[in-house]
Amino acid sequence: MNKYLRQIFTSVIVLFVLLGISSSIIMTVRSNNLAHDPRNWRSLLSTLNTDRGSILAADGTIIAKSDPSNDSYKYQRIYTDGLMYAPITGYFSVSQLADRGIEASRDALLTGQSEAMFWQRFLATFTGHANQGASIETSIDPAIQAAAYNMMKDSDGAAVAIEPKTGRILAMVSTPSYDPNALASHSNGEASQAYSEFINNPSNPMLNRTINQLYPPGSTFKTVVAAAALESGEYHLDTQIPAGASYTLPGTQTQLTNATPAADGVNGMISLEDAIAYSSNTAFAQLGVKLGDDKISDMAKKLGFDEPITIDGTDATGLPMRAVASKFPTKATPDRLALASIGQGDTVATPMQIALVASAIANQGRVMRPSLVDRVRLSDLSVMPDTRPRMMDKAFSDDDAKQLTQAMQAVVTKENTNLAIPGVPVAAKTGTAQIGESNNAIDGWVMGFAPADDPKIAVAVVVHNVDLYGSFAAGPIMKAMIEEALKR
Repeated sequence: MNKYLRQIFTSVIVLFVLLGISSSIIMTVRSNNLAHDPRNWRSLLSTLNTDRGSILAADGTIIAKSDPSNDSYKYQRIYTDGLMYAPITGYFSVSQLADRGIEASRDALLTGQSEAMFWQRFLATFTGHANQGASIETSIDPAIQAAAYNMMKDSDGAAVAIEPKTGRILAMVSTPSYDPNALASHSNGEASQAYSEFINNPSNPMLNRTINQLYPPGSTFKTVVAAAALESGEYHLDTQIPAGASYTLPGTQTQLTNATPAADGVNGMISLEDAIAYSSNTAFAQLGVKLGDDKISDMAKKLGFDEPITIDGTDATGLPMRAVASKFPTKATPDRLALASIGQGDTVATPMQIALVASAIANQGRVMRPSLVDRVRLSDLSVMPDTRPRMMDKAFSDDDAKQLTQAMQAVVTKENTNLAIPGVPVAAKTGTAQIGESNNAIDGWVMGFAPADDPKIAVAVVVHNVDLYGSFAAGPIMKAMIEEALKR
């Protein structure tokens, strides 16, 4: 073989190898992304003619299902109380593939195309029956979900409830919301128009504010700073720390003040417990500077900050549902660190993250990975392995958790008696985050859990752009959710 033939032969071999590699990448590495690409109409048309599995609440209530249809598609997707459950279900539409909620995170199971369902598909082919998708049984408690949604439906905000010992998500409310039924129309024109109206609505109803919106957490973040202080071993609830009626941010002329005289302390000093109970800005700004951003940042990371948190699904089941990363600044100047330590400045968090902080305190410092699905039930009624509780981190000691719980109970008994529930010890932390130049533009926060001595539910609520303190804007919502949970 002469030189030129060898070169041609080598080139052909190289091209075939490259073709094999690219085909393998498309079929394996990129297969999931391509399957969920909105331009992939073949995949969309296939799923429209599939008996898509149902999505259920924890008590068996069907919140999404597919009924036989008499039009060009075999099945019609139907959402019960679509506005209330939209952040959980997401949508399924003729105009584009599911890209959020369980419809996306468990798509391969809902359609019956998951590799884990190979045997079911094989039997369906062998018996001549149509392949059926699996049913997804969520951890959502309809009563808690409804309690929050009904109080928030005319507001802009979010609410999350978690079972502290397991991480099971009991409620996930985002308002304003949208109705997935409008997107499930079999008229491509109607579905496309509805989608266009939703995404162009200035209120952004398709945004899941529980996991995809970052807010300044205000004074709820003081629990993270307090946890860092306690964990350092240098502080206890009775430790006196600097406070005062005002504090000048280091290197600036900016004066930080408190909302109530009780937060000023006595002679410029206040106990750590009272600093939490009365939400002392001057105390926590100085405490944050004294601790340094490394200690606070380390505690924040243990609690889930700085990394996206997977809520449901894997790349094998669809498009995973993830909470965007909450953030606490590092290498901040002392003035920015002081602001960040009271949940302002560069500190931002999702409502899911703040619910995890409350849940960790309720669970002796253990941060459980949040989960939305209890089990997957196949068409033959067999159950795939249940979701097992998984711990993300042990953020602080049992003793520190007890001290934080004691201080959060003082928040209710000393300063926010409107959050009390007769006969039930409640632990809470309110927050009022300024979001503009005006003192009337705030995000009202509350986080907490109950019963404080044996927690069954941990909650975080934010109401955006209101003129009420968090105790009054978000507090009644948390209280209603807790009361509903404790009826069980």
